[in-house]
Amino acid sequence: MTHRGGRSDPGIVAVKPANKAEPSAAESAEPRTGTKGNADRQSTRQAQDWESVSQALARIRQAAKLRKKERFTTLLHHVSVELLRLSFFALKKDAAPGVDGLAWRDYETSLEGNLEDLHDRVHRGAYRALPSRRQYIPKADGRQRPIAICALEDKIVQRAIAAVLNTIYEEDFLGFSYGFRPQRSQHDALDALMVGITTTKVNWILEVDIRSFFDEVNREWLAQFLEHRIADSRILRLIQKWLKAGVLEDGVVTVGDKGTGQGTVISPLLANIYLHYSLDLWAERWRRREATGDMIIVRYADDVVVGFEHESDARRFWDAMRERLQKFSLSLHPDKTRLVEFGRFAAANRNWRGLGKPETFDFLGFTLICSKSRRGRFLLKRRSRSDRMKAKLKDVSNELRHRMHQSIPEQGKWLKQVITGYFAYHAVPTNSAALVTFRDQIIARWRWVLHRRSQKSALTWTRMTKLANDWLPKPRILHLWPNQRFAVKHPR
Repeated sequence: MTHRGGRSDPGIVAVKPANKAEPSAAESAEPRTGTKGNADRQSTRQAQDWESVSQALARIRQAAKLRKKERFTTLLHHVSVELLRLSFFALKKDAAPGVDGLAWRDYETSLEGNLEDLHDRVHRGAYRALPSRRQYIPKADGRQRPIAICALEDKIVQRAIAAVLNTIYEEDFLGFSYGFRPQRSQHDALDALMVGITTTKVNWILEVDIRSFFDEVNREWLAQFLEHRIADSRILRLIQKWLKAGVLEDGVVTVGDKGTGQGTVISPLLANIYLHYSLDLWAERWRRREATGDMIIVRYADDVVVGFEHESDARRFWDAMRERLQKFSLSLHPDKTRLVEFGRFAAANRNWRGLGKPETFDFLGFTLICSKSRRGRFLLKRRSRSDRMKAKLKDVSNELRHRMHQSIPEQGKWLKQVITGYFAYHAVPTNSAALVTFRDQIIARWRWVLHRRSQKSALTWTRMTKLANDWLPKPRILHLWPNQRFAVKHPR
């Protein structure tokens, strides 16, 4: 978050720690001798890799911090076998394979030889990017979101390149940018937004939706933005290879001339670079030079919320942003981009004008609501988005039907994981009612499935309540209040 007079917060580069080795399926019938020793050696090697890689990346970061206009001419040599190994172990073991059909465990069987060969091809220029495999995932509104799934080696190299570039761009990105950055999460963005609304004179919220951002990115502009900091032609060629590799769908490879391939490992970083130059720097400058009152900005990837003290500032910014984005081949969604009266004084101002309650708006899975505490003070509430909850419950119902004939302990363990995962994100202050609703709806669907298993089933609600209490976690708030956590992370 940033507001008038605020400064950007530096980020921290982090690499995911290593996963433990597991026995192969062929040897699962009896204990595998030496497994612990292998795991220890693997853990030791990754610790050594991390020490070597982190020292090299730290030098890049220091150079980027001290010389803000430095163009880095030699970066590829930092993509070492050690970094490729760390990148491999940072990947999800059970991720869907790309067009190569290669799974994580297949590659692991000859890992050192594979990595040495990959490293050699990358540095000789013989590495070739494969097309991504198109897959669709359902959205809460019923539409399908296209996702690009890369081949395994493409994921490894992309993650390694992203680790190198992150050390540079984390010194450049502004403090109000939160999406897909090391040590920054969706809850950090929510905390920043809520603290901004409750501690500044925000009276208007501009909810920004950039239409089909990942599909509309102009690659020529992206290349120019990258060249502001990156002068290593080999790095730039690798990025172009991934952008031009195309997408395989229904047996046909389609190569587009725009977009970054949403779902690829490198895509979030490229998106942040694009929006840093096309939007963030401009918005920060507009806040300092054009705004006549308080103004806050929070961006998570292509989801942007801007708060204003004055409606006139909000409307001028809206018009100027529309023109700014058009210059870079982007546009605002006409229905999803809207201005709402919102903030500490919104209820009183609207009441004085004879209007109803302040409108709500959505951000990162929550609906934000102007409310009051028991003492009558302004209280900014968060509620889980109802459409997202319905979509999640629908998915649970479909999966439960597939698990209908599993034992109760098997079903209970799975549902416990579902609820635990939902609570891990949604168990924020003021959202208790949504947690209770979600758990109750899960219980109702579980009872329906158990009842359908037998026409003679006599599963009473008393019995069902006992089953739920035995297996399913009860609702409780897991997150701190936004101002408390924000104060810890940003003590200034």
